[in-house]
Amino acid sequence: MKTWKKIAIGVGVVVVFLAIVGATVYNSRKNLVVVQTGKVVREDLSSVVTASGEIKPKTYVNVGANAFGKITHLYVKEGDHVKRGQLLAQLENVQSAADVAATRASLGASETDFVAADAGSKTAVADMARAQADSDRAKLDFDRAQGMFKEQLISKADYDMKKSTWEQAAAGLAQAQARLAQAKAQQDSADKHIAQTRANLTRASDVLQKTTYAAPFDGIVSNLPVREGESVVIGIQNAPGSTLMTVADMSVITAEVKVDETDIVNVHLGQSADVTIDAFPHQIFKGIVSEIGDNAIIRSTGVATTQSTGSSQEAKDFKVVVTLQSPPDNLRPGLSTTAKITTATQAHALTIPIQALTIRKPEDLIEDKDKKPSDSTASAASPSAAAAKDKKEIQGVFIIRDKKSKFMPVETGIAATTDIEVRSGLQEGDEIVIGSYKVLRTLRPGVSVKIDNAAPKKEDEGT
Repeated sequence: MKTWKKIAIGVGVVVVFLAIVGATVYNSRKNLVVVQTGKVVREDLSSVVTASGEIKPKTYVNVGANAFGKITHLYVKEGDHVKRGQLLAQLENVQSAADVAATRASLGASETDFVAADAGSKTAVADMARAQADSDRAKLDFDRAQGMFKEQLISKADYDMKKSTWEQAAAGLAQAQARLAQAKAQQDSADKHIAQTRANLTRASDVLQKTTYAAPFDGIVSNLPVREGESVVIGIQNAPGSTLMTVADMSVITAEVKVDETDIVNVHLGQSADVTIDAFPHQIFKGIVSEIGDNAIIRSTGVATTQSTGSSQEAKDFKVVVTLQSPPDNLRPGLSTTAKITTATQAHALTIPIQALTIRKPEDLIEDKDKKPSDSTASAASPSAAAAKDKKEIQGVFIIRDKKSKFMPVETGIAATTDIEVRSGLQEGDEIVIGSYKVLRTLRPGVSVKIDNAAPKKEDEGT
């Protein structure tokens, strides 16, 4: 055989061999799935609920108008620190002060009438005592005269005179008793007039007192919407009254936030929280959950569901109050704030990225080589059983075993922002599939995989 023929045959053999190798590689790669992986690790895990709201003092009072009138004096400015009992504002009080003066004068007159009635009562008591004595003496004289008249020791005229004297004394006693009763009635009436006048004085004094406003406690004037010379009104049934100012006790500061209804069940009193305030960037303040609202608040209107007249399917929040432990001195009510409430912690927990979790139905976990021809026939013959089977879903992750995917059911615990606790199903160091999202949606057990943990392409980021 010629040399060129040998070379041609050798080249042909090499080409055929390369073609076979290329076809084999191509077919092997055609069913290869590129995945991103991560490791099962142990770390300290915290479950956090994030909510936004505003800074509020724990104790504050909106000082409202208790009377109608014009503001004559404002003794404070917004931002002033005040002490308990310090005078804050004064309304016009000419009429109420006159009413108090007139009522006090009436009270003085009533007390004078009572003194006179008391003196008259005492005089009536003395007159009755004298009339009683005269009646007793006249009765004795009449009894003696009656005996002597029977023995004919005195004349009929003397007897009649003694009798008349006794009857006159008895009438005088009855008259004295009536005058005493009258005097006591006048004294009782004067006493009742005093009580009535004192009640009127209390009412007039209360009206006068409501024209003067004092600080209910030590604090700061956080809001002052009125000016001197303005007129204020008291509230009525469906209209609120004028608000003169707001006094806030800034010794205890809270962050009042709104927690989503899906997270409120995990929030409890005493849980710690990290509070950030927009006005104080890069600072974190520690706090404790001190109050949890019982009524849901409709997010769009801010009205509690108990105050709403109709049912609503809108999203709802719950009020949660976080008390700051060391607030800065220059903190002001109304500042925007965000609270991150730690609802659960687990030290040295076995964790995986949340994105690695996936859901599969039992029939999706059967590898192609394990499927039997009768599976489809059985499903078709028993549609109700298949429907019931479809409803059952299994939570788990895909791990890498011998360069192939394997589905492992897992039991999870608390969840953090990016990681979640695994209580069973995995071991520390296991390599699991964490991406991409498109791959995790369709990945099946027993599929050959290629690990590529390089940065994803832009097109992959969009999927």
